[in-house]
Amino acid sequence: MSESQPLKLRAHDPEDMDVVAALLQDALIPQADMAFLAKEKRFVMVANRFHWPKGLGDAEARSAPSQPAPEASPEGEDVSFDDSGDPPPFERVNSGICFDKVERVRYRGMSPGDKDEILSLLTITSEPRAITLLFSGDAAIRLEVEAVRCHLEDIGLPWPTRWRPEHGAEDTDAQSETGGE
Repeated sequence: MSESQPLKLRAHDPEDMDVVAALLQDALIPQADMAFLAKEKRFVMVANRFHWPKGLGDAEARSAPSQPAPEASPEGEDVSFDDSGDPPPFERVNSGICFDKVERVRYRGMSPGDKDEILSLLTITSEPRAITLLFSGDAAIRLEVEAVRCHLEDIGLPWPTRWRPEHGAEDTDAQSETGGE
């Protein structure tokens, strides 16, 4: 586990949103944990945010060894617990995200009522009057806003994981089209 302090950030312009986008890349967001509060002009969500290892550059962190996801293990193999004593190399943490001054929300490539779906966030793009959350599978949420106002705060403690996000060709193409990395 890292010794880093929980994040607590505010974004007030597109440049600030670039920082939020970088921190939330590869976050997993259950649709059940998203809501547009129209009367309050607020869009809120809880994201399971991946925390890239401290002290590693982007390229080095992304090439760090990772265990295959449990679904990829050979059939019939017993579940085992790692007895090596080495802590898992990666972490995830829940983060609360609140967008204020939201006038309208538009959805593409997803059913907002499907509370069982978990979305994988690729990036966030922003303009002075719009914020777009881009997810894998060509899904997107566009927030039409009076002004860019975003608050991100880690909630709870990070937990260890051996699995780091990996992007397929589809996700890489989507990111390159939107200026992501």
